[in-house]
Amino acid sequence: MAAHRPGPLKQQNKAHKGGRHRGRGSAQRDGKGRLALKTLSKKVRKELSRVDQRHRASQLRKQKKEAVLAEKRQLGGKDGPPHQVLVVPLHSRISLPEAMRLLQDRDTGTVHLNESGNTQSFMLLCPRLKHRWFFTSARPGDLHTVLDMAKVADTILFLLDPLEGWDSTGDYCLSCLFAQGLPTYTLAVQGISGLPLKKQIDARKKLSKAVEKRFPHDKLLLLDTQQEAGMLLRQLANQKQQHLAFRDRRAYLFAHAVDFVPSEENNLVGTLKISGYVRGQTVNVNRLLHIVGHGDFQMKQIDAPGDPFPLNPRGIKPQKDPDMAMEICATDTVDDTEEGLKVLMRADPDRQESLQAEVIPDPMEGEQTWPTEEELSEAKDFLKESSKVVKKVPKGTSSYQAEWILDGGSQSGREGDEYEYDDMEREDFMEEESQDESGEEEEEECETMTVGESVHDDLYDEKVDEEAEAKMLEKYKQERLEEMFPDEVDTPRDVAARIRFQKYRGLKSFRTSPWDPKENLPQDYARIFQFQNFTNTRKSIFKEIEEKEVEGAEMSVLNMVVRRNPGNTEPVKAKEELIFHCGFRRFRASPLFSQHTAADKHKLQRFLTADMALVVTVYAPITFPPASVLLFKQKSNGMHSLIATGHLMSVDPDRMVIKRVVLSGHPFKIFTKMAVVRYMFFNREDVLWFKPVELRTKWGRRGHIKEPLGTHGHMKCSFDGKLKSQDTVLMNLYKRVFPKWTYDPYVPEPVPWVNSESSSVVPQESME
Repeated sequence: MAAHRPGPLKQQNKAHKGGRHRGRGSAQRDGKGRLALKTLSKKVRKELSRVDQRHRASQLRKQKKEAVLAEKRQLGGKDGPPHQVLVVPLHSRISLPEAMRLLQDRDTGTVHLNESGNTQSFMLLCPRLKHRWFFTSARPGDLHTVLDMAKVADTILFLLDPLEGWDSTGDYCLSCLFAQGLPTYTLAVQGISGLPLKKQIDARKKLSKAVEKRFPHDKLLLLDTQQEAGMLLRQLANQKQQHLAFRDRRAYLFAHAVDFVPSEENNLVGTLKISGYVRGQTVNVNRLLHIVGHGDFQMKQIDAPGDPFPLNPRGIKPQKDPDMAMEICATDTVDDTEEGLKVLMRADPDRQESLQAEVIPDPMEGEQTWPTEEELSEAKDFLKESSKVVKKVPKGTSSYQAEWILDGGSQSGREGDEYEYDDMEREDFMEEESQDESGEEEEEECETMTVGESVHDDLYDEKVDEEAEAKMLEKYKQERLEEMFPDEVDTPRDVAARIRFQKYRGLKSFRTSPWDPKENLPQDYARIFQFQNFTNTRKSIFKEIEEKEVEGAEMSVLNMVVRRNPGNTEPVKAKEELIFHCGFRRFRASPLFSQHTAADKHKLQRFLTADMALVVTVYAPITFPPASVLLFKQKSNGMHSLIATGHLMSVDPDRMVIKRVVLSGHPFKIFTKMAVVRYMFFNREDVLWFKPVELRTKWGRRGHIKEPLGTHGHMKCSFDGKLKSQDTVLMNLYKRVFPKWTYDPYVPEPVPWVNSESSSVVPQESME
């Protein structure tokens, strides 16, 4: 008997799988020691057990906690700089002198006033709390002072009114501070004890609800008695500090004492001595020093005098860290000289940075040769030969008739005439209907009213500036026309279009058509500096800052992303002079506005629009992001109005801002896909000049110019579809634009706001 043998079609069942996922051991056994290429290309991470992972997480938490505690002890302690507090009253009813008097409690600590006895700024030393503060104040009406001092303040103490919280000036000041970047802040209410006992609780509840819009989940403190002032000081000492990126990566100093020593030759030139505590990064004496509102200057030397305000005068110990001595510029490690000064750094003339902010251009550097007459004639002959087109036409067709025949087939003129007649008839009918409806609306809306004369009309007219009103009305009209007909301009009749738009060019596609960023650069581009790779340079600069301070003053093209402030509705045109707050710098310049896109070309915006973010391009000193940006505009009365806020995006002169000009024409005769267009040009030469440029319509058709007709600018055009009589023919022309060289580091002081008391700049005299 023969045994059974399985055939070739025997069923093969799948092997049983132990689980959905393989374990680590089975994967290693199957791999037999082989590792994936991705794993080999990186550093092999040591896998920790669960106990080790918990231990490591505990160590990280402990390190972070110790870092926070060390930062708290450092700020305002005996080994660190004083805790700088800026006091800002947000309402006109708040008494700033009374608040400063409560903070100057002699029982709490020692108070050091300046030599003039001004109580608006003082040093408070409190050995019991192991803390020292330097209090300064600024009114919201003096906006630039508030913004500049907020950049260097550790904490901002906002004083609120118990009934309203803040007024319009305080709200405007808060908007600017939030846009610039708000450091650590504390809210205090003044005057709530003056209310009846029954109304105090209701007032605090209403104020808490009103404050939630700006400061959610923040506690309100009181400042009416010495006891409440002591609680406020304890809160300031124990509060967690909030860091600002643009401030921590740079060195900055608030001047406590300033002394000008004139030279022997000229009293207007000399040496400016500035004393204070250096914060942030360390200072390199060979770099430039920027004074807000005045410009950049070279440093001569950096000294380390004794701390003028020691927390424990009897227990002075030398600093162990030499970097800390340079960082705070006031340590106890003094030299054994008579003056008690220790020279930390002296400027090296060979390594000192120059004050030259722009390059001196060489007019012969970019010299080029002009083509000869023979080369120009050969180019014209080549264009004539390439413009000839061979068509297949019926027998007996004249040359004029052949021009109206498309390559794909013939078109009937009768159908086009009927179509045009129907469109014209429908247009007349719609126009009559619109006239009838407008007449009815006028009859319904018009009525007779008796209006009384105002007694104050004459007084009101005296305050109105008619010239300023006329200019503002014209700007409103231009902004409205730009919204309705973007980039459209009228072709001049007294100047040839080929001369008026000789700097413009046509593009097949604005997004994909090539454009060389180094082409036809202005003379100002020879004066600026450019980075080969801005991102890598920024990384290397910040890495070098950690070791030593690096800060340049070279000029370049800055690009900033901003959004329109909702509280400002006045039209702002491109190339108008604006006031910039960019990081620690404040300057005036005339910027360009362009769209914020990811393409290589960006369309110019003629006005600062409110519905989207725009990029502001301006000539300014090189500044590395991150840095906040605030844009102000000076009004005719001298006040500065906030118009936009944003941040610094890049420093890139190759970012191309393209201005678009749209020429419009109207179909005169329509033959389905062909039409005679007029009013775009007014002579035959202009039609031939712009013949290679592509046409488009408002209804989405595309076409091109076939030939000119006559000598009055009429032209025959062909399109990719049926053209309607109510459509408009457009031609897009482009050219690259550049900002104006109007950089000015000097910004005049604005007129204070009406409903807030004017305040002077914080005094910089020598302090006790």
